[in-house]
Amino acid sequence: MPALANAKTVLTGVKPTGAPHIGNYIGAIRPAVRLAAEHGRSYLFIADYHALNAVQDAKALREDSYQVAACWLALGLNPEKTVLYRQSDIPEIFEIVTILSAVTPKGLMDRSHAYKAAVDRNKEEGKDADADVNMGLYTYPILMAADILVAQTDIVPVGKDQVQHIEFTRDMAGYFNNTFKKPVFKLPNYQLESGVAGAILPGIDGRKMSKSYGNHIPVFIDSAARRKLVMKIVTDSRRPEEPMNPDDVGNNVIFQLYSHFATPDETLGMRSAFEKGGMGYGDAKQQLYDVLEREFEKPTQIYKDYMADRKKLDELLEAGAAKARQVARETLSAAREAVGLNRLK
Repeated sequence: MPALANAKTVLTGVKPTGAPHIGNYIGAIRPAVRLAAEHGRSYLFIADYHALNAVQDAKALREDSYQVAACWLALGLNPEKTVLYRQSDIPEIFEIVTILSAVTPKGLMDRSHAYKAAVDRNKEEGKDADADVNMGLYTYPILMAADILVAQTDIVPVGKDQVQHIEFTRDMAGYFNNTFKKPVFKLPNYQLESGVAGAILPGIDGRKMSKSYGNHIPVFIDSAARRKLVMKIVTDSRRPEEPMNPDDVGNNVIFQLYSHFATPDETLGMRSAFEKGGMGYGDAKQQLYDVLEREFEKPTQIYKDYMADRKKLDELLEAGAAKARQVARETLSAAREAVGLNRLK
């Protein structure tokens, strides 16, 4: 079994789905970067093989993978502190998938939320239960477990909807360890996102911010485009001089967005101005634009610089993969030895 340091290892996986919006930043990227900085070892991988279940366009997948890497680097990920790599550059993961498949009961996969949702949707539409369900979707939890177990992970930060993945990973690790009487795989724990990290940001139309709704504010856009989107935030017909009750302030889209980027004093100032009256929506939008510009002006330039230098991104990702494979090879060798195969040479 690989020798482990006393420090905890935290691991995060990110699907390559294009450039993020500010909701992605608040809900996932910022808390993950902070968590990585708090632990002795941290890994962040681009889940490009996971993306194949939905993205089957080679050019798009390649571009999205670069965007993910540039995004996290621009927003504070330190590659000297956090091992950043592409999932596809760690071949040991995929052999571990085969090993785990040999001890994982089919019933576990049948209970996967993603698979059950696809089956339920097909039944509602009068289709065969497994219509359009590929094996990548069906065995998704096994690949995810291999991603986690290969790095001997202690902590995986997740939202509530992802807890099952970690529970399945623990089950699979336990099946293997018990079957072969060797504690090869560490059983990871999840850390639930809470507070700001679990927040759902409203979009410019008041609904949940989402690319599918077209109501999002991208992180990496120029200043003029950012201001234009902020000024399009939908508001009611309230006049500036009208005071606003505390509940209405808390539910106001401008204030909600502002509070995630402003300092505590700035947030208190906007709240007070709304409650007393005298704060117009135009002024509030300008203040929101100012804090977004302060947060993202420099990262946007860093992001653009990385996207203009793919060679640099490749070098960073390859260096990360080399580090990740040191642990991955040791983990796989231990697993191979446990089942009666030769260790890697």
